[in-house]
Amino acid sequence: MSTTKNEKPKADIQMPSAEEVQRELASAESMDDFFGKEGIFARLFSKTLEQMLEAEMSEHLGYEPYEAKGRNSGNNRNGHYGKKVRTSEGETTIQVPRDRNGEYEPKLVKKYASNTNELEEKIIGMYARGLSVRDIQDTLNELYGMEVSASTVSAITEKVWSLVETWQNRPLEAVYPILYLDAIHIKLRREGKVLNTAVYVVLGVSLDGQRDVLGHWVGDGGEGANFWLSVVTDLQNRGVEDVFIACIDGLTGFKDAILAVFPQTRVQKCIIHQIRNSLKYIPWKNRKAFVADLKTIYQASTRELAEANLLKLAETWGDQYASAVKSWQNNWEDLATMFDFPKEIRRLIYTTNTVESYHRQLRKIIKTKANFPNPEAARKLLYLATQNIVAKWTTPIFNWASILNQLAIRFDGRLPVE
Repeated sequence: MSTTKNEKPKADIQMPSAEEVQRELASAESMDDFFGKEGIFARLFSKTLEQMLEAEMSEHLGYEPYEAKGRNSGNNRNGHYGKKVRTSEGETTIQVPRDRNGEYEPKLVKKYASNTNELEEKIIGMYARGLSVRDIQDTLNELYGMEVSASTVSAITEKVWSLVETWQNRPLEAVYPILYLDAIHIKLRREGKVLNTAVYVVLGVSLDGQRDVLGHWVGDGGEGANFWLSVVTDLQNRGVEDVFIACIDGLTGFKDAILAVFPQTRVQKCIIHQIRNSLKYIPWKNRKAFVADLKTIYQASTRELAEANLLKLAETWGDQYASAVKSWQNNWEDLATMFDFPKEIRRLIYTTNTVESYHRQLRKIIKTKANFPNPEAARKLLYLATQNIVAKWTTPIFNWASILNQLAIRFDGRLPVE
């Protein structure tokens, strides 16, 4: 190994091989074998740490083990001492190298520190931002000089799965004043093919006015409305008893799926989705004028005025673009739900923009993935990204106290009594 005068050699760190990881995983007879100080994850992680510490010692001394240049160098290796450290999967003991002169100070595991999951946190944090295994390896090497194997990265990120399952199945609140239900699409590999697959998302607003993502459900390729029925049923099984207002897109059968489980819920179809759908029938030269007439409908101050403007829309455009106009007429009851509420509530429910904003943040993460190898990989990344996003949702919806008071009047008897 050649070095410049002032440069110390960088050791070749030998991480657990793929075979070692597979051998450890194959030894498991139950879930308990993975966790705790004697668990598989602790053993894999401790070996990784030990290899990194050996590399640190080589850099400190300036030579590799058994190199001739170490003879009569004035300092050399002097065995190891055991040190207990706590990872996210429990306490384990690692062997820390020491030098004869007592000058070596471990950087990765501080001399008197007993709690280290720094590497795990770094890897999982990068994974949550959409970095691939190769990206994570390159970043750790560039920033910290760590040569971490792909199998080690995979073993650490796989530990997230139990958190995903716990989160997806956690109990929910009994009452949600508002739910937003929508889907985001990902590329998912199934049976050797990469398919455009819907991930169904429910975002709820609690009685405290706080937003929260209630879960991710990876579609099976079947009809959307039928799958939504299973999603809504899952919400009920997790403790949801009542939903005041559900904001949805224009999917056929979606409303029926919600009312089958929560028959008292008011359904508001998304105005923005409706506009997009109707514009499919309008050529570019007339879109600006058509949209201007649509605004007089959904921005009207009252339902009566909105319906009068809908009649004008039919008179103006009905002969040319019958399909676009009929789309508004056929869906009117669910588009007009918002007119039964004051402007503060109307502003919250007339579109699914709240969940769309969340989706935009997810897309920034998943755009780095050409496709996901399986649904579990998609759910892991979506879960980690979601934890970063919702951590910033620290304040309730603006003017929530006034909104809740109005909801209490309009949904009399349905608010829980404390």
